[in-house]
Amino acid sequence: MKPSDRYLKIVEWSEEDQSYVGTCPGLFFGGVHGQNETEVYRELCVAVEDVIAQSLSEGRELPPSTAAKDYSGKFVVRVGEDLHKALSIHALLNEMSLNKLCVNLLRRGVRRTFRNAGSHHKIVSSK
Repeated sequence: MKPSDRYLKIVEWSEEDQSYVGTCPGLFFGGVHGQNETEVYRELCVAVEDVIAQSLSEGRELPPSTAAKDYSGKFVVRVGEDLHKALSIHALLNEMSLNKLCVNLLRRGVRRTFRNAGSHHKIVSSK
């Protein structure tokens, strides 16, 4: 496995830029832009290799891996007392658990956000 395989590489369409944008979160800011999705991915892979090579040649430690991570399916969100109460009441009125209500709301929100932004996400990792 190459060191670059440890990092998530994302290529998505940007309405704002009217081009594909390739990024590697956790490894570097900015990204690669272009009109051809496949070419942007190729250029992104080269950029990732270059950043890793430069970091290692300068003796810098690489950041933690962002690819092939295992996720527990749990995370803590602090929402404040008022929102917690409102969500709990809404869940009770709809005869569902607070967890199920929040999962449903998050799922709908994520789909709506991506649809409204017109983004076409393709996430590629070594896993």
